Amino acid sequence: MNIKKLIKECQKNNRNAQSELFHLYKDVLFSLSLKYCKNYNEAEDNLQDTFITIFKKINQYNFKGSFDGWVKRIAINKAIDKYKKSSTPALQIDENRVADTTIEPEMVDFRLDELLIFIQELPDQYRLVFSLYELDSYSHKEIATMLNISEGTSKSNLHRAKVLLKTKITALRNPQKKILVRNER
Repeated sequence: MNIKKLIKECQKNNRNAQSELFHLYKDVLFSLSLKYCKNYNEAEDNLQDTFITIFKKINQYNFKGSFDGWVKRIAINKAIDKYKKSSTPALQIDENRVADTTIEPEMVDFRLDELLIFIQELPDQYRLVFSLYELDSYSHKEIATMLNISEGTSKSNLHRAKVLLKTKITALRNPQKKILVRNER
């Protein structure tokens, strides 16, 4: 069944079509959820919440724009909503005081699942900003709006996320530095 027909059947509450849509998108949306959630279990919860919302709101999808983008946006928004409900207010940072931090290409020649674990270990707001900016190409202005923070705070959180990731990558590559990093805490 083509996607347009499948969506129309889901809009009629056809359980078989809903099951087919779930199986078609579950892996993509779970992978996306892993980028925004702290761990596997939270990503599973986010996936479930995402599909509940998709099926509740599928009648609002009007076939304008990408359906893939529509469902991905729901998954991201679910993760952000959960974060907003459990977070403390963000520190406001002067964006002019934040230096750029880049992760050198030679430092990223390891498995994606290792990087994903490091991303999941980031503090909530750092993880969300890093994923939105670096992995899903949102601007700092868009991120600021989504997370109810300033653009400067978004830039600062991205910088701090990169610093933490760089430290973890360096520690992975150099066990001596790993010991120093642990002793600094």
